[in-house]
Amino acid sequence: MGHRRKSAPRRGSMAFRPRVRAKRMVARIRYWPEIPQPKLLGFAGYKAGMTYGFVIEDNKESPNYGKEVFCPITVLDTPPLWVCAVRAYEQTPYGLKTLTEVWSENLPKDLDRVLTLPENLPPQDEGLKRLEENLDRVSELRVIVSTVPREAGIHKKKPELMEIPIGGKDVKEKFEYAKSILGKRVSVSDVFSEGEYVDVSAITKGKGFAGPVKRFGVHLLQHKSRKTKRGVGCIGPWSPATVMYTVPRAGQLGFFQRTEYNKRILKIGSDGSEITPKGGFHRYGVIRGPYMLLKGSVPGPVKRLIRLRHAVRGPETFAKPQITYIHVG
Repeated sequence: MGHRRKSAPRRGSMAFRPRVRAKRMVARIRYWPEIPQPKLLGFAGYKAGMTYGFVIEDNKESPNYGKEVFCPITVLDTPPLWVCAVRAYEQTPYGLKTLTEVWSENLPKDLDRVLTLPENLPPQDEGLKRLEENLDRVSELRVIVSTVPREAGIHKKKPELMEIPIGGKDVKEKFEYAKSILGKRVSVSDVFSEGEYVDVSAITKGKGFAGPVKRFGVHLLQHKSRKTKRGVGCIGPWSPATVMYTVPRAGQLGFFQRTEYNKRILKIGSDGSEITPKGGFHRYGVIRGPYMLLKGSVPGPVKRLIRLRHAVRGPETFAKPQITYIHVG
């Protein structure tokens, strides 16, 4: 490396550039896996907090196989999702384009806090009949779902709207499933099962403006350094006289979208009082309905919306975990 006496790794992964604030509070999922069962490919919940427990290690390659091991646990509050509409896409030379939408006549009362639907929408039955007649043009079917934050532990009324594809063998099977859930509520137990692996996407905790030491982990300069210690010693050469974008610089830290793969579902419960500590979760409150326990941590602070999808590169088979103890403070 020129005049340097030792080599050193560069600071900061290029995979996460640009390090700018996320555009929306709801994470965007750009890829969905293919599954043969007719059901939703994802779900969403609110992060309530963390606890710990003990489970029986069922990985035969682990040296602790068959033993009781410690496990950090993330608790998600997962009230049912309301299926508001079905959206059909057709394949064009320029990619997927929206063909039509069918909105339900039964919508949540807080949906008008997000958008105002036109008054001349066609009836639900008529829209479904028209969609069924054009199934040969449909390439992909998705549903538009709404969260119900009133049933969660957070003090919030405005729901989040998101789009979730439907799994299945063919478009006909996907259409029949979409028709059966339109205008109804879908529970987390209808989408996932215990022991399954999921990918989680969320917006991380925002930390504001930070310097290169905290943002990229560069070393502090010696105490006799000129002008600064918490900066980069050399930000570029004389020729070319420019600062490259790969040089660690001060800027935004946190509030980024991140996706973590293969989080195992330890438990799916229907009564939140089983897991809620006395007085409720710190800075969250009481879980009143369905909940989910994930092994390990997930991105984002408490109350942040966490989006889940079926694992795109998870194991083909899974078994229900054996939980021996869960700490409820």
